[in-house]
Amino acid sequence: MFVIFAVLLGGILAGRLFRGRRLASLPHLITGIIWALLFLLGIEVGADPAVVGGLASLGVAAFVLFGCSMAGSIAAAWLLWRRIRRRSHATDGKTEGENSGNAASPAAALRGSLVIVAFFAAGCLAGVLTGIDLSEWRVSTWVLYALMFSVGMSLGHDATLAGRIRQLDPRLALLPLATAVGTLGGAACAAALVPWSVGDTLAVGAGFGYYSLSSIFIADLRGPELATIALLCNILRELFTLLAAPFVARWFGPLAAVSIGGATSFDTTLPVITRAAGAPYAVVSIFHGCVLDFSVPFLVPFFCAL
Repeated sequence: MFVIFAVLLGGILAGRLFRGRRLASLPHLITGIIWALLFLLGIEVGADPAVVGGLASLGVAAFVLFGCSMAGSIAAAWLLWRRIRRRSHATDGKTEGENSGNAASPAAALRGSLVIVAFFAAGCLAGVLTGIDLSEWRVSTWVLYALMFSVGMSLGHDATLAGRIRQLDPRLALLPLATAVGTLGGAACAAALVPWSVGDTLAVGAGFGYYSLSSIFIADLRGPELATIALLCNILRELFTLLAAPFVARWFGPLAAVSIGGATSFDTTLPVITRAAGAPYAVVSIFHGCVLDFSVPFLVPFFCAL
């Protein structure tokens, strides 16, 4: 995590140094890196026998848990956003997110989502056919570092960003709590629809998209079946954020777009969330992801012990 912070900070400093130049190709570079990261994620999923073998028997339970958790997360973030909007009024009657001007049109968002699905599906197919293990070379880690540096440059290059951040409501710091309450509330409701206990569904939901760490904890404490469900559910959360953040931001507000990213709003989904919610919410997204990231090692074992 500290390495990612350092890379992001380095990108911000580099962006400030290049403020006198027009970085027209930077958004295209970020998009290309996102595609590469999704392709690599697809390879990791397709090459993992536990995930592929468990898709048929455990995929339905994972999808139900994912759907309920996402619904709770979006609802909680939307309620927080509505409360903030009622108490803060901009001079033109719009909110900060609505003034950002960064929301993508539905057609553009759909095209981008389809491209992302294509890259992920191609990666899954490559993983299934080759069974290649990329973890030894840490390819996805280095691509993630490149993405974070590019995002940092984009933020540092924006001379108006600091002023827009200062206009954000300090109550936005409550967003990680809203995400946690909404996600866990939805996961608890999912226990009525799947053959698992409330403690098990809460343990899965408490991964907040951090599929690698949460799955390791659950595999050790509750067994491989629930660990596979956790892996699938949290991967679905990350993919849903990458695909649907523009639509969620448009329909439920910018906080919902941040909330659905869970712990990944700090790294892999940050560029998509920033585009969907607006550049000022990049800081909110980073803070949100860091808080949830730190909570996973505590909440997942706690719920597994219930």
